[in-house]
Amino acid sequence: MKKLIRGLDKFKQSYVASHHDLLEQLSHGQKPRVLFICCSDSRVDPALITQTDIGELFVIRNAGNIIPPYGAANGGEGGTIEYALEGLDIRQIIVCGHSHCGAMKGLLKLNKLQSKMPLVYDWLKHAESTRRLVHDTYPHCQGEELVETLVAENVLVQIDNLQTYPVVRSRLHQGKLKIYGWIYNIENGEVLAYDDTKHAYVQPDYSLIDETPLKDHEAVEGCPLPITASSQGLSSWYGNSDTFSVSG
Repeated sequence: MKKLIRGLDKFKQSYVASHHDLLEQLSHGQKPRVLFICCSDSRVDPALITQTDIGELFVIRNAGNIIPPYGAANGGEGGTIEYALEGLDIRQIIVCGHSHCGAMKGLLKLNKLQSKMPLVYDWLKHAESTRRLVHDTYPHCQGEELVETLVAENVLVQIDNLQTYPVVRSRLHQGKLKIYGWIYNIENGEVLAYDDTKHAYVQPDYSLIDETPLKDHEAVEGCPLPITASSQGLSSWYGNSDTFSVSG
């Protein structure tokens, strides 16, 4: 606690003293550009990783960066998502998993948690589809490789869960929203981003950063024809540091 109190004093003497205009501006309201969904793990700091200032990120943090499907839980995640999109008009969401995730390790021994940590057990059951997917798809994975595979697939499962929310689905359809999947590697500070075309996590191409605001799609008359997507083959863990293929 002494360290925290010293931190409060340092914050007041250094940051507050040099950011009066910003704090005054923020006192009148917020306009963050990104909803950042990440794990509660103390080693993961979204503002530090992205080098953003206060007021720039709207953050959801919980064990395992889990978003229960719409209507599956009465927690604050759904309300926060709704407010972020409807109240703040946020148009970008990042779901960020991380290496060595304790929640994913707990998911591997879910039944053992029921007696000692029943609330953790109930929460992690929302990621049961991640556990089942990895168990059935990657039977060869063991140890740390299995945990990292869970981390990677869990991000994609939570993105799927996000799309069960009416406000998310609607805004995606209108072209008002983009969703990104990231993995943060604690050991080296690297971030991998999911590439839909490669079906893999790859190093972000920093030369292609797009700052163009999303444009609303024009309303259309009639109903579109249904599209059947062809199934993609499952890829395997490549084992290098900058590419991680998954089944998504």
